[in-house]
Amino acid sequence: MIPAFNPHQARFNMIEQQIRPWDVNKPLVLELLGRVHRNDFVPDAYKELAFADMEIPLPEGQCMLTPKVEARILNDLNLKPTDRVLEVGTGSGFMAALLGHLSASVLTLEVNPVLFEYAKRRLSSAQMSNVEVRLADGSKGALNDAPFDVIVLSGSVPEVPSALLNQLAPGGRLFAIVGQDPVMRGQFVTHSANQTFDVAQPWDTLAPRLIGFKEPSQFHF
Repeated sequence: MIPAFNPHQARFNMIEQQIRPWDVNKPLVLELLGRVHRNDFVPDAYKELAFADMEIPLPEGQCMLTPKVEARILNDLNLKPTDRVLEVGTGSGFMAALLGHLSASVLTLEVNPVLFEYAKRRLSSAQMSNVEVRLADGSKGALNDAPFDVIVLSGSVPEVPSALLNQLAPGGRLFAIVGQDPVMRGQFVTHSANQTFDVAQPWDTLAPRLIGFKEPSQFHF
């Protein structure tokens, strides 16, 4: 007989077997991952896979980032309760919920109308009152709401657009997964006090492309 799905045990296994081994060590992040229920943001057909080390399919051919990547982003961003956050690529709304628990406010942009409605419902059910979901092209950011203390691109891009970098507040941090399959790296960009951008690429990963970001030309003379 196959045992019934136990979300509490599955969540514990996710944290201990996937997330801690991936150098996620901040107690606040680990506690949050145990408290915010990832399975509430996963499509019904994939509830029993909500805590698996995989990209969960979403409507419109999109997918969620793996749990360990979501956790590592939060761990390394060092979010503060006063931070204003911009997320590009809402997807399921789970990452926006996590960001909302660690910051003052989150504006999350989703270009796909189906996913926009999907995430709005999930975030409303989770009572995330400090998270706004907006139907918009995230590659352009949200200039009228800038500057932001933190910008998170919840998917991969060929390069970070200058439009997004220019919406970072002094001292602000941006995260993106940058590169071409099969070589991508988690990239952290800090807007330093002298108006320059310091870049660190501490770990490798792979992630699906965000919609609306231009690929580099393959044409060469």
